[in-house]
Formats: sequence, C-alpha cells, structure tokens
Amino acid sequence: MARIPYRSKADLKPDDQVLLAREINLNRALVNSPGAARAFSRLGGYIRNQSLLDGRLRELAILQVGYVARSAYEYSHHIKIGREFGVSDADIRALAAETRGEASELEPLARAVLKAARQMAADEPVDDGTFALLRSELGDEHLTDLVVTIAFYGGVVRLLATLGIDVEPEYAGYLEEFPLPR
Repeated sequence: MARIPYRSKADLKPDDQVLLAREINLNRALVNSPGAARAFSRLGGYIRNQSLLDGRLRELAILQVGYVARSAYEYSHHIKIGREFGVSDADIRALAAETRGEASELEPLARAVLKAARQMAADEPVDDGTFALLRSELGDEHLTDLVVTIAFYGGVVRLLATLGIDVEPEYAGYLEEFPLPR
C-alpha cells in the first residue's frame, strides 16, 4: 500500500499535468514533488529513448535489478516493456536460471550484462573480467550507459519499496507468468 498519495492530473497545476502523460502509480506518487518528478523523468527518458545501448540488453539489465530486489512493480512493468524491445519469454526464464547460478542459453554478452546487474544490485563493483568483456563488446559509451541504467534502476527499486508503490492490476499477470523468487 502506498505510503504517500497517488495524485491525478486534476490535483496538479496545468504546467505539471504533463508529468502524468503515463498515469502509472510510480508517476502518480512522484508528482507529489513535481520538480523531483521532472528530474527523475529526464534521466529515465534518456535511458529509454536516447541511449544507443541495445534495448534488449538494457531491459535485461533492468529486469535483473528488479528480480534481485524482488521488486514486483519494476519487474512486472519491465517484462511488458522488455517484450517491446525483443526480450523473449526464454530470456526471462534464462535470467532466473542465471540468478540461481544455473547455465542458460543466453549469449555471452547478455550473460555478462545480467552478471554486472546482479553485482551492482548487490552493492558490489562489477568484477574485472565481466567489465572487460562488456567494454570489449559494447565500447565505452554503451558501457557507461549500461552502468548508468543499472545504477538508476537500483535507485528506482529502492524508491518503489520505500514509497510502497502498488503494482497496477493490469501488470499482475506478468508476476503470475514469471514469479519473483521468494
């Protein structure tokens, strides 16, 4: 249950109503501080719409952060978003297997992205071997975008948990299809 109120466009000044272009619970809570909502959406918008990092790899990293944090909100939302960027059901099952330390059919770059996301989500630095592989495959710009993405979503899952943001009913099916670990 949310710890702060969910706002609607009617609660906002006309100039702030654009902040609820997507009326999801996260945005409805963030608009309690329109300035913070704007700042949050700038970096989130860069990650999703301007970064040149491959969308599938980006979404796998975000899903991994949500999975490790057991963030039902983040995980369910990014299953839906991830599918729009080429994340398959097999990819999501492989993410769970990789997290358990089991082998998967993922390509080496995707496995390295997931490992980096797990390490960062556990407040560890990415190990040298994984970092070197990511750097050789992605280059400095895309690697930096990947690290920024993982760090940003590490903050997002903490924000979601602290504010108690509820998963909208239309996303519940994703959690049934791909449950989080207990």
